[in-house]
Amino acid sequence: MSRFWGHLKTINHHRRLVCAGCFRLGLYWQGLTHDLSKYSPTEFLPGVRFFQGNRSPNTAEREANGYSLAWMHHKGRNRHHFEYWSDISPVTRRYEPVEMPPRFLCEMVVDRIAACKTYQGPAYTDRSPLEYLEKARESDLLNSVTMRQLHFLLTMLAEKGEAETFRFMREVVLKRLPYMDTDAPAM
Repeated sequence: MSRFWGHLKTINHHRRLVCAGCFRLGLYWQGLTHDLSKYSPTEFLPGVRFFQGNRSPNTAEREANGYSLAWMHHKGRNRHHFEYWSDISPVTRRYEPVEMPPRFLCEMVVDRIAACKTYQGPAYTDRSPLEYLEKARESDLLNSVTMRQLHFLLTMLAEKGEAETFRFMREVVLKRLPYMDTDAPAM
């Protein structure tokens, strides 16, 4: 029973952080609806079973089973995950990553900040999301433009802090103003 309450508390805490961040950006509906699929039986029950409190239960489920059904369900329903943004290329006829729209890119940044705050607690710093990105080796899975944008924003967070990064996302990224050379090589 303690894993049930621990998992529920973790989800609720994470969602509150994301909601507050999305509200700061003017993304009210995204904040309110963020990660609602985590309450579905497909995601919630494995979350309880594999709950540890210091990392995603999807990781533990993946280690135990070789895959995570909860994660596959989650990424297919939540557009703030880059894994959602892949489709069959008409040129190569293979699944390839697609560039994320700015509002979902910004929600992804907020989600990564909230996840690091949730799992790292007092050890969190504004550098944590960037360190996680660099350690996770996701660059082959993201669209190259989206990867450069994400790296740019998380570097800004690490160097200039949350207030400046949120201001920049609100005033530049969400208004689709140019802010970086998208022809530069990927990170």
